[in-house]
Amino acid sequence: MIRIAKEPKQSEINIGMIGHVDHGKTTLTKALSGIWTDTHSEELRRGITIRLGYADTTFRKCPQCPPPQCYTVEKTCGECGKATDVLRRVSFVDAPGHETLMATMLSGAAIMDGAVLVIAANEPCPQPQTKEHLMGLEICEIKNVVIVQNKIELISREEVMENYQQIKRFTKGTIAENAPIIPVSAMHAVNIDLLIQAIETYIPTPPRDLEKPPRMYIARSFDVNKPGTVPEDLVGGVIGGSLLCGRLKVGDEIEIKPGIAKEVLEADVASLHAGTTEIDVATPGGLMAIGTRLDPSLTKSDSLSGSVVGAPGMLPPLWKQLVLKVHLLERAIGTKEEVEITEIKRGETLMLNIGTAKTVGVVSKPGNETEMELKLPICADTGERAAISRRIGARWRLIGYGIIQ
Repeated sequence: MIRIAKEPKQSEINIGMIGHVDHGKTTLTKALSGIWTDTHSEELRRGITIRLGYADTTFRKCPQCPPPQCYTVEKTCGECGKATDVLRRVSFVDAPGHETLMATMLSGAAIMDGAVLVIAANEPCPQPQTKEHLMGLEICEIKNVVIVQNKIELISREEVMENYQQIKRFTKGTIAENAPIIPVSAMHAVNIDLLIQAIETYIPTPPRDLEKPPRMYIARSFDVNKPGTVPEDLVGGVIGGSLLCGRLKVGDEIEIKPGIAKEVLEADVASLHAGTTEIDVATPGGLMAIGTRLDPSLTKSDSLSGSVVGAPGMLPPLWKQLVLKVHLLERAIGTKEEVEITEIKRGETLMLNIGTAKTVGVVSKPGNETEMELKLPICADTGERAAISRRIGARWRLIGYGIIQ
């Protein structure tokens, strides 16, 4: 008799789906998880990802079949019919690829432990946001990457090989230089087993510190009450994200910084959910939702996205002014022209992404250690990285990063 490992309630790892718009990230996420992550009405209308999407799945392995056929997400092996063993539970973060939504991708990168870079085989490589997303991974120090060469069904074998060489030239000298390149047809679920094998090999679960006080970046926040719900049936606001360290359990008191209309919100954990499963204790790894007794008007429409959750009195300071040790790129990423980046100037307005937070800062003192006044306060530790974007034309473009001093 084959013993089947118990299905874990919570995911072990967060893996980002990144890349240029319309290269098939959401379709690939569905092939791996069975979940279509574009659920917002505007996403369905336009056919693109706008907000961060999430999908949980369980990677499994047949104990009898050889690799890569043994790797699957199904409880029963499609090759031999045997029951499969659980490897680990994985949460996918589907990031938007459109040029106007780079800030949303960077917010998602803050909770990624590794990434799948999706590149369409039927387009020249690299496309603008392919370059921008890869640079975003470098700035966020995400080093474990698997490359998917998607849409191989649309072109000839010779064109696939030419595209493969383009990918190799593009990634040379980057964090993805030695990443495996897996040819895939997400639409027809071809080579999904080979992709799972590559993810298992190249994106390991990072070590977690359970003894530190709990801390979580908020990536989404919701009012889950339906219109017309009577007052006595209303439930409190929900916040979603991923624990960086420590544990959270139902009944714990928490703080949220920054709050809305006040610097700190106080709450307690009314419920915890990992995917559709209710849990009593949450640990780092995977995406989760915290039910609170907060007024749902405080959490609706992602209004707390970018805030930080932790034990009372244990969160980092709130910054209204920042000093950043700045590292600028040579050229702006994400534009076909790749304009040369000039020095930061006094009075210039820049966009910063720190953790899942995004804010705008006005430079009061330029230089190697740039000082700026923030329009919206952020909660962060000294030494954290901030991605820096500048308005070039009509878009915010990534121009470098800074270290909080």
